[in-house]
Amino acid sequence: MDQIKVGVIGVGARGICYAAGLLCWRRDTVVTYVCDLYEDRCQFAVEDIQKKNGNTPKWTKNYKELIESPDVEVVIVTSSWDNHVPACVYAMKCGKPVATEVGGAYSIDDCWKLVNAYEKTGIHCMMLENCCYEDRELALLRMVREGMFGKIVHCEGGYQHDLRDEICEGEERRHYRLCNYQNRNCDNYPTHALGPISKMLDINRGNRMVKLISMASGAWGLNDYAKKHDNIPAELQTYRFKQGDIVKTMIQCAHGETICLTLDTSLVGHYTRNLTIRGTDGWFEENSNRLQFDNKPRKGGKYDSFEAYREEWRHPIREAFLNQTSPGYTFENDYKFAMHQGIDWLVLDAFFTSLHDNDVPPIDTYDCAAWMAISPLSEISIANGSMPVDIPDFTRGMWTHRTEKNTGFYALDK
Repeated sequence: MDQIKVGVIGVGARGICYAAGLLCWRRDTVVTYVCDLYEDRCQFAVEDIQKKNGNTPKWTKNYKELIESPDVEVVIVTSSWDNHVPACVYAMKCGKPVATEVGGAYSIDDCWKLVNAYEKTGIHCMMLENCCYEDRELALLRMVREGMFGKIVHCEGGYQHDLRDEICEGEERRHYRLCNYQNRNCDNYPTHALGPISKMLDINRGNRMVKLISMASGAWGLNDYAKKHDNIPAELQTYRFKQGDIVKTMIQCAHGETICLTLDTSLVGHYTRNLTIRGTDGWFEENSNRLQFDNKPRKGGKYDSFEAYREEWRHPIREAFLNQTSPGYTFENDYKFAMHQGIDWLVLDAFFTSLHDNDVPPIDTYDCAAWMAISPLSEISIANGSMPVDIPDFTRGMWTHRTEKNTGFYALDK
């Protein structure tokens, strides 16, 4: 099998997992170039890749140099959020397929830049939204497709994750979240929940999001955390963070469905994406791990545990993953389970499988633009007293009749 030459932009905590992890464990890829603003990160990545793969990738601090290199055929962007769109657009304009880590955009103009670059070059940008390939989310998607929930009326989800240490130690860790929480007030991380929900609601393919309203609480959590921990810079005890501790965003879809997203990352709490599905024939709630279906035999008491349905409704994508029979299966060991129980491997394999098959990626540029747009739109709504804000139609009207979609093994659309 010919190896695809891959360049990785951003080799911090997340990027190194791709550059010296997943991409090294594949037989069809070789990391030939890495890029980061910090020289020590680049050198660490080069040394780690040498140990694992035997090759010595080049490195640079300039992402454009990596993209332009003839030693790079495909680009993976795992840098800070503010560099996702510039790097992806430049790769597309240079004729190189690109996949980006998750995160919201900084402006609607950024989202249109992605769409315009695709429509000019014909090269898609795929978002590596790994939660779309979670075992539970895929099983629920299958249930939705097969009518178990009836007509979907409302979905909820979010990113509820105690990140106070990561944010407050931003300077020491050289992490971009601190700067964002100091200067922005929005749902800065909407796609872990919105991605799977969008596929369940056929967003951009027969349906679309039309408007939203966002509201943010005050910001007290990070100040309180700083006061309780001596290792946190003292100035953060009284710093007036702009980012609210809790952000709620309500989205209305073209056919009347509603979505509620929650960002909750600066207060004490357990990790949850709080996925909830409400339909005319059934409901599911992540936090209780329960579901119920009308007019269908129950497997337990009044409510059933999702675990009672997991095996029966496991999606073929996950079944093949567990049985090591995926079309693009390239592992010789069980490293595939190392990152988030396999969802990182699956979303990355979905990207490379689409390249091998010359197919549309299962999460395409229009999906990227629509999902990333929630961040700047929520920021506008919050800044204007929770005013309703229209969500652009990035498909320019094609959402009603789009036929362009992934048709391969990793397809997430009907």
